[in-house]
This record gives sequence, C-alpha cells and structure tokens, in this order.
Amino acid sequence: MYEQRTQYLNAQNTFAELLEMGVIPIVNENDTLAVTEIKFGDNDTLSAITAAMVHADYLFLMTDVDCLYDKNPRTNPDAEAIEVVEDISTLQADVSSAGSALGTGGMSTKIVAARLATSAGVTTVITRSSNPGNIANIVRYVQAIKTSTPQADTPPPSKGINYPTGSLEEPLARSTNSLNLETSLRAPLHTRFIPSPQPIRDRYFWLLHGLAPHGTIYIDAGAHRALTNKAGLLPAGVLDVEGTFSQQEAVRLVVVERLPKGGAKLWDGPGHEVGRALVNYSAAEIARIKGVRSSEIQGLLGYADSEYIALRENISFFKTESRPVTPSIEL
Repeated sequence: MYEQRTQYLNAQNTFAELLEMGVIPIVNENDTLAVTEIKFGDNDTLSAITAAMVHADYLFLMTDVDCLYDKNPRTNPDAEAIEVVEDISTLQADVSSAGSALGTGGMSTKIVAARLATSAGVTTVITRSSNPGNIANIVRYVQAIKTSTPQADTPPPSKGINYPTGSLEEPLARSTNSLNLETSLRAPLHTRFIPSPQPIRDRYFWLLHGLAPHGTIYIDAGAHRALTNKAGLLPAGVLDVEGTFSQQEAVRLVVVERLPKGGAKLWDGPGHEVGRALVNYSAAEIARIKGVRSSEIQGLLGYADSEYIALRENISFFKTESRPVTPSIEL
C-alpha cells in the first residue's frame, strides 16, 4: 500500500513540476505496457483521475458529437441537447455512441469520467473534437458567467440608477441584467457537468479511485453511522467478508441490513456500496473476528495488531448527496 501511495504522490509531484515549468504533459494508457493492477481500461477514466490528481479547473472530453442528447440525434430529429448537468444520478441521456476511430470508449465511459472528475471538484465538458477552438470559447463563456453573475447579497448593476433595497424595481433590474448576460454570451454547443461543492481530493480520492479493491466487507447501518461521524471500523460492526485480500489492501465497504439474532443469516438485502477502505487485517482474519468486541481479538487470533478493522483515515466515502438540476442557459 505504501509503495502504491508513493507512486501516486510521485506522479502528482511530477505533474506539478512539469506544469510549473510550462510543460504540457501528455498521458496515455499503453496497452502493451499496462498490467492488471494499473490498467484503467480507457483514456476517459485516466483523464479524470489525472485531472483530479493535478486539481484541474476543467476536464474536456472530446468526441464526434456536440454534446449529450436525450435521444440519438442521428435517428431522432427531435432530440434535445443536454447542456448543463448538476446531478449525474438524474441524467437521462442517449449513450449509444460507441466512440470514434480516434479513441476508446463512447459516451458511457465519458459519463463515468465526468462522475469521477466532478466528485474531485473539476468542471467537466463534453464537446466536439473537430474544432479545437471550442475549448477556449467554452472556458471564456463559463468564466464570464462566474464573474458576471451577481451575488445574492449584491445588487446588480443598474446603469447608474440606485434602486432602494426592497423596492419593486430592484428584482426587475436583477432579472433584466441576468437576461442580458445570458443572451449576450455565446459558446459552442457542449454539455457541462457542474463540479461537486464538496470535492473529494488527494488521499481520499486515491483511496476511492487509485486502488483496485480486492474484496468486500459488509457492515451494518450502525457501523456506517459511526464511520460518517469520523470513527474507525470496529469488528462489532462487520457482518461478513468476501474475497481474498491481505493487510493494507483496499476493499469495498457495503452497508446491508442486519437481521435479528438467532437466525441462520446475519444480514440480508443486496447492500449499498458506500466507499473503500484499507484494512488492518486479512480476509481470513476478519472472518474470524467479525461481530466481536475489539477486546476479544487477542484471544481469537493470538495477537491484536489494531482494535480497528480499518482506521478512519484509511476510509473514504463516495458522495451520495443529490444536487438540484438547474435549467440550462440557451446558447
């Protein structure tokens, strides 16, 4: 684990130095050199992880269509463009595009990449690759919106007329200025994914997306609540374990329903994956100490490396909050 973490930090530091020197690094997955442990599967995913690693402001995913559509625009003339996505979990888009001859993956992989990047605070854009100038135009457009949109507690510019706070003219002036801004700005057609206001970065992003999980630990709702309150994962909250893994390897954390005592099964339901953890014990060890008090670990194993199955600093959760979908701006 420490070696993998060091490699991640080395890569991050290398990117930082190159960018500081004004060098633009080119990152590409080489199928002839990649091995299972470090293979990402497509360059869309790799680009999202790289963007998160360098704390990029934007990630552009270039393709052979202008943006996402609710239906396939090649076969449905009434297909509507999806211009702004604030909550990917609510996205209903056509992803039938299989990708072009110039790249791997289609729209499905780009949406996965957008989910990764936005969770790390990166504004992600899908747009047509045949016109590279789209990138600069879209950046200017987004920056203009950010800098020109009035703050909630700041009256909008009103051409020298100072309306009294709370007057009927003030909200009218605010809406008029906002409308003028939207109609005056133009940008190429694109789909923009809004970044999370609470991004997952650095170590916690690495735990979620920089390591391949080797197994699954099933925990109850009480353990999940304790973890979200910054406690570590104790054996008492573990109901089951699956897979073969060693100490300091990554595993999935899945919350399931604990069944009443006395039955043949301890838990039920499909479960819900909530995050990843680096464990202090192997799969075989966890199978022996699951459900017991930490004080019993010594008696069951003959040793007790830690009272926790996983330390809180070695646990990271996926973001599950939903954000409202706002109407897109007409381009």
